[in-house]
Amino acid sequence: MRKLVLLAVVGLLAQLVDGSLGMAYGVTTTTLLLAIGTNPVAASATVHLAEIGTTLVSGASHWRFGNVDWPVVLKIGVPGAVGAFAGATFLASLDTSTAQPIMSGILLALGLYVLLRFTFKGLRKDRLGTPLRKRFLAPLGLFGGFVDATGGGGWGPVGTPAILASGRLEPRKVIGSIDTSEFLISLSASIGFLAALGSQGINFSWVAMLLLGGVIAAPIAAWLVRTIPPRVLGSAVGGIIVLTNSKTILESVGITGTPTVTAYVLILALWIGAVAWSIRAHRAEVAADAAATDGETERELVGEPA
Repeated sequence: MRKLVLLAVVGLLAQLVDGSLGMAYGVTTTTLLLAIGTNPVAASATVHLAEIGTTLVSGASHWRFGNVDWPVVLKIGVPGAVGAFAGATFLASLDTSTAQPIMSGILLALGLYVLLRFTFKGLRKDRLGTPLRKRFLAPLGLFGGFVDATGGGGWGPVGTPAILASGRLEPRKVIGSIDTSEFLISLSASIGFLAALGSQGINFSWVAMLLLGGVIAAPIAAWLVRTIPPRVLGSAVGGIIVLTNSKTILESVGITGTPTVTAYVLILALWIGAVAWSIRAHRAEVAADAAATDGETERELVGEPA
């Protein structure tokens, strides 16, 4: 019973983070399942079955708060579903250990770009509103879906930073669209797992608890992503990408123990500093916009040209 309650709490916290930052549900829950002895195939299958429900509720919540760009959902979600089915079907015979450090390196680079971009320059507006092309989203979706199914998570860490880095869609809609499209990836991966393995190794009570926690958190997360300023949200997303991928990079070069802990503390401190900087910069921008608006209003009252 205690384990089931823990799973529900983890599902809630993971969805709260995922729905707010566009990533981490699969990575967090899969890590827990592996830690308690579940084999990788069953862990990924369990998480994706739970995500069918959590992503459906999350997508509906994001839609309700205006966080979804439907053309982006379709352009990235359909190829993502194809990649997820392929990844789920061949997971038992695939060895992703060699590719994992390379993938983490790419994600780390994207995370650093997003973190620095939003911390020091804010939201890029010269491309904002420019349509995201299918030739960019389709390969991204195919790769992200495959990684998500084979690794038990990865749709958000692959898709969110890549679209954020393009500067063509505001952060809340990036997160809302990625979370909504993840329903297709979870459904496709689950079908692939069930077709290849049946229900072997899947504990459906665990699925139910992860689902319960995620469903409770989804509407709260969708509201949070609408209220958090884009600049602050971008810095937060960039930081979590860097932090979550640093572990794989450090382990791949043989760094463990105390140096690893020191690296984590340093990264965390820099991340907190970046978010604090973004909050301060956002407040300054709001104050400047308010002053400009007041000045415009005064000129209109006295009849001066704008």
